Amino acid sequence: MSVRTVIVTGSSSGIGLGIARAFLEDGANVVLGGRDAGRLAEAAAALGRPERTAWAAGDIAEAGTGEALVQAAQERFGGADVLVNNAGTFASRPFTEVTEKELDGFLTGNLKGTYVTTQAFVRHLRAQGRRGSIVNIGTVLVDHALAGLPASAPVISKAGVHALTTSLATELAADGIRVNLVAAGIIRTPLHEGTDVDAFGGVHLLGRVGEVTEVADAVRYLADAEFVTGHALRVDGGHVIGRAA
Repeated sequence: MSVRTVIVTGSSSGIGLGIARAFLEDGANVVLGGRDAGRLAEAAAALGRPERTAWAAGDIAEAGTGEALVQAAQERFGGADVLVNNAGTFASRPFTEVTEKELDGFLTGNLKGTYVTTQAFVRHLRAQGRRGSIVNIGTVLVDHALAGLPASAPVISKAGVHALTTSLATELAADGIRVNLVAAGIIRTPLHEGTDVDAFGGVHLLGRVGEVTEVADAVRYLADAEFVTGHALRVDGGHVIGRAA
């Protein structure tokens, strides 16, 4: 069986780095993506699999970045089989205080970035006649918002990613390309550095926040699940269906 190659955007830290590590542990090749070349180089070194790791830096909202990631996969490993659209931003701010610049940043970074990167990946698969798998990272806040966490701007951008998942699963099925999504709850990542992230545990039925490894496990499942497409897999500790007593 040939070794597969996985592109993971936003993988210099946090969830993306954890996903990259999980795939490397499975024996896959991994192409890391992120804005900062220095941080990507550090992440690649920390992963400790130089023979199976490559990276390409750039702004994910620019179409050329997705093309660069695909090119890195092609030149180093002969192509790519899986795309994980993890890159994105999140911040809590009351609706009337969100600036136009901030709104544009969420829409371009979260939604447009996923869109144009996926375009580059699908063109690559079609050119090589390959089947493939796309896993997007969304949020359960699309389905179950929190009054104490106002985040309309990032949430609507992620809602677009949820809709894109459904649409592309339908459009690309004939190409043998599956498209799924992990809808994450509150996960312990550097994004929450400096805050008591465990204080949010009560919003989840299981009474705790999630860990990066738990998101990575879900991504690996969807990447491998050959009869699953168009699915949003919640990794949220039961956030959508209930609350801890």
